[in-house]
Amino acid sequence: MSRGRAFVLGATGQIGRPAVRALAGDGWEVTAASRGGGRDASWGEGVRTVALDREEEGALAAALGDGCDVLVDMVAFGRKHTAQLTGLSDRVGSAVVISSGAVYEDGRGRSFDTQGEPDGFPEYPVPIRETQRTVAAGDTTYGRRKVALEQDLLAAGDALPVTLLRAGAVHGEHGRVPRELYFVKRLLDGRARRVLAYGGESRFHPVHTSNLAELVRLAALRPASRVLNAGDPQAPTVAEIGAAVDGVLGAETETVLFAGAPPEGGVGETPWTAPHSVVYDMSAAERELGYRPVTGYAESLPRTVAWLAARLDGRDWREAFPKMASSYGTLFDYAAEDAWLERYDGKA
Repeated sequence: MSRGRAFVLGATGQIGRPAVRALAGDGWEVTAASRGGGRDASWGEGVRTVALDREEEGALAAALGDGCDVLVDMVAFGRKHTAQLTGLSDRVGSAVVISSGAVYEDGRGRSFDTQGEPDGFPEYPVPIRETQRTVAAGDTTYGRRKVALEQDLLAAGDALPVTLLRAGAVHGEHGRVPRELYFVKRLLDGRARRVLAYGGESRFHPVHTSNLAELVRLAALRPASRVLNAGDPQAPTVAEIGAAVDGVLGAETETVLFAGAPPEGGVGETPWTAPHSVVYDMSAAERELGYRPVTGYAESLPRTVAWLAARLDGRDWREAFPKMASSYGTLFDYAAEDAWLERYDGKA
């Protein structure tokens, strides 16, 4: 028996692939929409694919036809997309939209938007609940655009019930900015030592794509207007993540822990490095959706590592992951690290 029709925007992205799979496996008639109209190998034959550029005037409305029971949007940003979705509310039963933990700010007005400023990294309560205040809505930064999206969608009320999922650090296969690359590439390059700032205790709550897909599946079954955090059952420290990657690749790495901020040259800095922990409270999703994670960080890691290693095989990492390179251009400055370790060893 069909649960109804589901329309997924951004279906071939990192989150979209498992979300389509989860919805189809749960009995939905799924239309998977993406710019290229591609198909993931894991989808069943019943999944319909369509090429769609949502920025093209009228394209989404045409693709929806007479409508769907749930629209799942992986790639919505800002008020333009809100207007697009709410304008179709007469043809959409409910929506599930991916937002981000980047919307939160701390008691001093610091957020991910200010992290590059002196003392700009936010110090959130641990864990962060959905009631934590957010940055102001706007169109100048990622976080502000997500807040604008959230506020306008929630204002639609009963006309379009929407679940907004504030995702943590997304991980899994097919990522454009895979944070695990930091440890995987180092091991493949034969690095036997690593330096971690802040004593290796930084925590940035991850969420595996299959856990996000499970949240999408559950929210589709229980339409309502709400915001929910999206995270894994554990928020490991950066040192624990490094050790877990070592275990997957059968390596032993000496870890040198540095108590404070990264020293010169970004030595000891990783995509998880931060002076304060970012950990999300998942009790609301458990209570409202009956959410139970389908995997943990360590359990999901072997597939991610294998995918990363295959992508890197014979390629420069900047070619394999151009968005990662633009976001974290100095991840692999081995010369700076070796020079720092030489001074460190001389003082030991």
